[in-house]
Amino acid sequence: MTHPEYTPYTSKYTMYTSLGEPRYISLTTRRRDGSLASTPVWVVSDDGRRLLVYTGARTWKVRRIRRDPRVLVAACSARGRERGPRLGGTARILGPDAADIVVPLVRRKYGWQRRLLELVSRRRGPAPVYFEITESVGRADERIVSPN
Repeated sequence: MTHPEYTPYTSKYTMYTSLGEPRYISLTTRRRDGSLASTPVWVVSDDGRRLLVYTGARTWKVRRIRRDPRVLVAACSARGRERGPRLGGTARILGPDAADIVVPLVRRKYGWQRRLLELVSRRRGPAPVYFEITESVGRADERIVSPN
């Protein structure tokens, strides 16, 4: 029996937006063969409704998101050990102008670690890719789920 004030949307929304607070989230994407691939990433949120992530342009996660934007996210440790439930979401790659929003938020949250990464990455290839993750719309069975 559910409480009359409880709605799955409200509960999920609160849990989803709180994922902007941890230092890392586990980002799970789907490979071509259907298996899942998880990786820990830094995360920020500008409005409490979406998660903002940046990564290298040539990473596998970017390729997988371009092919299939359905993702799962969960709070995790720096090594990727999940510390909460996985929640479904939809990733959308943003343009280079997203750097104006994402970079200051990441610098504020990660401080010297971000600045060190900036120094190292200046000597490397292409500019980073920014993407947002928003909560999935639709039934739970339409989202990707772990094959356990």
